[in-house]
Amino acid sequence: MALGRYRSPQARREYDAVYDRGFAVLPAPAEQHDVATHFGTARVYRFGRPGPAPMVLLPGRAGTTVMWAPNLAAFAAHRPVYALDLIGEPGRSEQTGEIRSAVDQAAWIDAALDALDLRGIHLVGYSFGGWLATNLAVRAPARLASLTLIDPVQTFARFPVALLARSALIAVPGVSRWARPAFLRWISDGAEVPDDDPVAAVVDEGMRTFRVALPIPALFTDAQLESIGVPALALIAGRSVMHDARRAVARARDELADVRAELWPSATHAIAGEAAAEVNARVLGFLTEVDSAG
Repeated sequence: MALGRYRSPQARREYDAVYDRGFAVLPAPAEQHDVATHFGTARVYRFGRPGPAPMVLLPGRAGTTVMWAPNLAAFAAHRPVYALDLIGEPGRSEQTGEIRSAVDQAAWIDAALDALDLRGIHLVGYSFGGWLATNLAVRAPARLASLTLIDPVQTFARFPVALLARSALIAVPGVSRWARPAFLRWISDGAEVPDDDPVAAVVDEGMRTFRVALPIPALFTDAQLESIGVPALALIAGRSVMHDARRAVARARDELADVRAELWPSATHAIAGEAAAEVNARVLGFLTEVDSAG
């Protein structure tokens, strides 16, 4: 059975120490849940007070809940926020069953949200989490009130060849040690990542210590995107290395029925951290607009 796993017990201990340091910079969660699904146990944290119209956050690859450090306090000040660590990824979720397809990816998220009785949610996904959020909107649309995508990958435009080549280097023994930091700098368009950055540390350590066994996300078809009926916000980073940004914006506008697709020309794929105040304000403004219209 192909499951995501840590490379060794020692690797797990080393990762956990970095995760704990990163998690310590977040606001204290009000609740913590370990939710059983057919594919494993999903770790879900709630921030802020309980209430209607909650936000649900899906992070990027290896990002975990820690990835939302620049955004959580602002989000939780306005509404309940549930953040998931992804099954099949490093973090506090535990995979016990194979995830073979996009159907499986949607199934475990839908099961976790169902167990917590979360409906009418404002679903927010960043990077790979944006693909997961779109996938859930395609396959479980009744659960959503809105969809927010922050520079989502493989959603409106394909991965470029350069990204695939650099990603492959990370998995090569003897090369990954320098390839991982170089990859993170490349994502930020050459900007140096501070040594004490908790998000970068968790992502880097996850990439170092954990072997992912998940299917490569497939680009959504026109028909799949057209099927999404909830209001959507797509923030596309103009300097993103994950896709052709202008093509992504154009396709979002062409295929989604109710979308605000925005090109942020100066932003890199690290948009949610490097422009946190602006992103937080835009996302919360969109959710207020959706709630008012409803």
